[in-house]
Formats: sequence, structure tokens, C-alpha cells
Amino acid sequence: MLSLFASLLLLFAPIAHAQTPSDVQAQIDTNTTQIQQLQAEIAQLQKQLDATSKQKQTLQNAINEIALNIKKINTTITLTNAQIVQKDKEINRLSGSISTTTDEIGVVADEIGSSLQQLNMLDNEPLALVILSGADISSVFDTENALESIRSGLQNRTTELQHLKSNLVSTKNTTTQQRAQLATLKQNLAQQKTSLGLAQQSQTQLLAQTKNQESSYQALIAQKKAEEAAFEAELVKLAQGLGTADVSSAAAARRGILKWPLDNVAITQYFGNTSFAQSGAYSGQGHNGIDFRAPIGTPIKTALTGTVQEINLGAVKNCQYGKWVLIKHDNGLTSLYAHLSSITVNKGDRVLTGQVIGYAGDTGYATGPHLHLTVYVSSAVSFKTYTCNSGKTAYIPIAPLNAYLNPLSYLP
Repeated sequence: MLSLFASLLLLFAPIAHAQTPSDVQAQIDTNTTQIQQLQAEIAQLQKQLDATSKQKQTLQNAINEIALNIKKINTTITLTNAQIVQKDKEINRLSGSISTTTDEIGVVADEIGSSLQQLNMLDNEPLALVILSGADISSVFDTENALESIRSGLQNRTTELQHLKSNLVSTKNTTTQQRAQLATLKQNLAQQKTSLGLAQQSQTQLLAQTKNQESSYQALIAQKKAEEAAFEAELVKLAQGLGTADVSSAAAARRGILKWPLDNVAITQYFGNTSFAQSGAYSGQGHNGIDFRAPIGTPIKTALTGTVQEINLGAVKNCQYGKWVLIKHDNGLTSLYAHLSSITVNKGDRVLTGQVIGYAGDTGYATGPHLHLTVYVSSAVSFKTYTCNSGKTAYIPIAPLNAYLNPLSYLP
């Protein structure tokens, strides 16, 4: 017969609870300090980067901005690696706890089986035979009551342990998903670093072209501004020639339909007839999108799930939108992301809200790194081959003037 003393010890022994999130956090404190320091450093670098972006447009400031952004991304990569190590430790500890709990559940199940076997033997044995064998009636009932109590307790313990195991498995799955997300982030950051390296190389070439002379740099900026004005004037002329579009197929304006295409949002130029536009910019016809401050290499994300309708990888110097991505959404809207330094999607790709589609740059007529976002009525978008002042041609999306929508009417 199962020892009552042993069974009672098993029943009332402290349960080896699985590690709580607090326990896990305590065990990975060695990483926590490093992570906090890295996060503080990144925040400080972002402040410096924002301040540099607002400074006067000079050659040295452009170089300083890129250098700061490279440092920020390198620090963010280090942070992500530390977070991945942390998640690995959590997963390993959770796996160990799950294994231990599973083993304990098996031991308890065996004890329950043994207790039930002993109880069944007593139940099946006639009381008269027990008495005739010389057993004391009181001790027989005491034994039976004790076994019943043990069985009930062990069953409750099994239920508790199974619940613990279920929670552990759920937590492990969540942590594994988080680690996969961090691994993807690490890959994206590596791509950003490559993009920044190319941008830095471009700036180095610019220094060589200008022989580090500020006057030469400013002449290039002036040239870009002239090209921009010419492009905007031609764009307005083309749009006016398309007449008026039927905009009824587009989603009604409502904040939150689109998501911000950047993690850090700083709008530098608004849509429509702003004071800047009325001063003579954009041929006095208003800005057909909005511009965001975005240092070279900043990840650009799609504002809404959709299909990549067209991309332009061949950016003509000082002409049109540079490298751009056009995404057609399922609600009658189409969005354009322009002046990119690199593109990570292909024509025909299905992209999800928040997916990285490229990295910010200053290609095309941009006088500095930024993101230009235009929102169109999808049904009104067509394409035109545009001839730049240099004689080279570029492919651009075009629509009637009323088919250009204010992005802020749809953004959060």
C-alpha cells in the first residue's frame, strides 16, 4: 500500500511554481542596465540629429547630419542585439520551467494512479472479510478517508500544474514571436546601415566635386531649387490638362485611415496653398503633398496595406521625384513616397501597413534629405514620361489637380 506519510508529504510539499516575469527580469538584470544606457544614448543622438536638421543648409551640416545618423543606427543595432540576447535567456529559462513542470505533472499522475489503485482495492474488498482478517474497523475507515483526501489533493495539484504549464507555453510563444520581430528589426537596421554608408559615400563624392568649398555647394543647392520650380510648374500644367477627376471612388476623409510613414514625425511642408506656396513656390499652385524631415537612411513605411503599383529606381540628378514607390491601396487611395535613397520592394509586391519599403534620401530635386508623401485618388492616377532640363527622361505619376488629396485628412 502507498505510504500515507509519503503521500501526505507529496501533497503538502511546496509547489515548484514556474518563473514569473519578475523572476525572469531579475535574472537578466545584467543586460537591463546596458539596454537602458543604449536607449538613453539613442534618445540623445536623436535630439542632436533633430537640432542639426534644423540648422542652416551648409555642406558641413549635411555631413554632420549623416555622421550622427550613422552613429544612431549603429547604437540601435547594438541595442537590438542586447534585446535579442535578453529574449534568448527568457526563452531558455521558460523552456526549462516547462520541462520541470511537465516532469512534475507526470510524477503526480503516477501518485494519483497508485492512490486510486489502493482505494479501489479497499472498495472491492468486502468489509466482512476485512474484519475477519483481524483488521480494526476504525483503522480501515481512517485509511480509506486518508487515501480519498490524498487523491483529491493530487487531482487539484495536477490541475494547477497543468494551468501553469499552459501559461508557460503561452509566454514562451509570445517571447519567441518577440525575438523573431527583433531579428527582423536587426536585419532592417543592417540594411539602413548599408544605405547610410552609400549616402556617406555620396557626400564624400560631393566634397570632392566641390573641393570642400561652401560656395560650390550652395551653387548646387540653387541649381536643385531651380530644377524643382521647373518641375512643379510642368507638373501643374500636366495636371490641369487632365481636366477634373471623379473622386467618388476614394475613401472619405477620416483621420487614422493612414498611418505615419515614419517613426519620428516632423512635418516641414504642408499640403496646399501654404504661405510658402503663396510666396512663389510650387508655381503658386500649392504643394501636392506633405514633406517630412527624414535623415538619409531613415526607414520609410507604407501608410496602409496595398500593392506596389510602380517604382522608380533610376533617379535622374536634379530632376522630379528621384527614387520613388507608388502603392495602390484597397480603399480607392494611392500613396507616393519620394526622394528615397534606396527601395526594398518590387513592382507587384503586396505590402502591409508599417512595412519598410525603402529609406529616405535626397534623390531628385530635393535640396536636402526628406520624405515627400502624396495621396491620390487611385482611379485618376496615370503616368507620364517627363523630360528633365538635362535632356534625360523620367517616369512620373500624374493626376488631375482635384485628385491630389491632403494626406493629413487621412493620417492620425
